[in-house]
Amino acid sequence: MANSASGIAVSDECKLKFLELKAKRDHRYIVFKIDDSGHQVVVEKVGRNDETHEDFANNLPPNECRYAVFDYDFTTNENVQKSKIFFVAWAPETARVRSKMLYASSKDRFRRELDGVQVELQATDASEMSLDTFIGRAR
Repeated sequence: MANSASGIAVSDECKLKFLELKAKRDHRYIVFKIDDSGHQVVVEKVGRNDETHEDFANNLPPNECRYAVFDYDFTTNENVQKSKIFFVAWAPETARVRSKMLYASSKDRFRRELDGVQVELQATDASEMSLDTFIGRAR
């Protein structure tokens, strides 16, 4: 099931952890990376339910690309508890060009594996990952 454009496969663990986040709400976030061989997306870090947006943002490396999902809980203006699952394509300006190209060419294929994502976010620096950005995009 490799992507013809990039040759990237998606590990079963990625799909399983995402289902646990979406259906069971076992995790707050998941950080994914393309393995060292450049052939497969794998789980790098799973965030516990008690972790915050700040914990999530701090687990994205400053100089390397990653994919991530974040289960964002919020209260609407009508005082209703809601949750939205964000997909984040993290590609900091300081990452290597080859890495940015590999992540960009594999993103759509990987994103399609994660059925249930409600908001997609492309971020190149910490300001684009701010809590305010999540709040604005969730409503």
